[in-house]
Amino acid sequence: MFIRMRHAAIALLAIIGLLLPAHAAAIGAASAAGKPLKFVYVTPNPLGVDDFLILIKAGVAQAAAKYHASMQVLESTDPATRQQNVRAAINEGAAIVVVAGFEFNDIIAKVAPQAPHTQFLFIDQCITKPPANVHCAVFREYEAAYLIGVEAGLLTKTNKVGAIGALDIPFLHRYTVGFALGARAANPKVKVSTLWIGSDPSAFSDPVRAKEVALAMAATGADQIFAVGSASNRGIFDAAQQKKFFSYGVDVNQCPLAPGLIVDNLLKRTDIAALQTINAIMSGKARSLSVYGLKEGGVGVVPFALAKPQSSQCQIMKHADVIAKVKAYQDKIISGALKLKDPALSS
Repeated sequence: MFIRMRHAAIALLAIIGLLLPAHAAAIGAASAAGKPLKFVYVTPNPLGVDDFLILIKAGVAQAAAKYHASMQVLESTDPATRQQNVRAAINEGAAIVVVAGFEFNDIIAKVAPQAPHTQFLFIDQCITKPPANVHCAVFREYEAAYLIGVEAGLLTKTNKVGAIGALDIPFLHRYTVGFALGARAANPKVKVSTLWIGSDPSAFSDPVRAKEVALAMAATGADQIFAVGSASNRGIFDAAQQKKFFSYGVDVNQCPLAPGLIVDNLLKRTDIAALQTINAIMSGKARSLSVYGLKEGGVGVVPFALAKPQSSQCQIMKHADVIAKVKAYQDKIISGALKLKDPALSS
């Protein structure tokens, strides 16, 4: 009986290999061979209070539960530990290794071709000519940033607004430039400024420096400030409480962090991207690149993208007139009537 079952399993695997792409067949083979399915999430920095990284963890956890896989999180601190953790995940037999952020660009480009039987999910970035085992999930952040800018342009009392980003890199221009375009579209009189927190990846987790930058921007008269600093945002919100300017968050609903002073958030559903892309990998339908914008529900703003916006504690919910105008802009972007270019490609 055991021999027959073993032969049947081998025959089934042969059929799977014919019907499914190589990555799905490899995962199916490992599962049929009795090897436990394992997903490993390698972070670019410690999770800490980084909502962006924590949300990805939630998406991978949902996928692990769905496919009865074990899940492991390997937190990195620098380039050396990032590469060590990726290689450790491969050596430990992970079926899917999930990474996030530009910090992994060189690592994935080097390691992925050396591990063809491991599937890689690269969130928020991609590499040039990714091999068959690399699947990227990226976002059109500039679409939602444009809507945040519209809100700031309509709500400002000083006609001075600004964005504070972690690093001056093309990727973050999707936020800062998108914000500026939206603000100017809604209010031609507005002046938009942009400042940066630092010059290396530590700027994503430096609330002290972020607060200093925010205080400097507020001193110029900016009364609406878009916080694009990831974990550094808490410093910007501290400055908002000190100087009483209004701010906007990113990734998740950050309004409760500074009640009464955060207007809205650029919601970025990295959890949805992680879950959906892992679903595609497991079914053998994963593409090299999947893009999530307003239309796909990958990005959005609180009034339209949060399940219960009325309980968000976001100030935007007190401005029905502004919400209506933002909805009109969103509809135009989704329909294609308003075409926005990717600022990262022209930076």
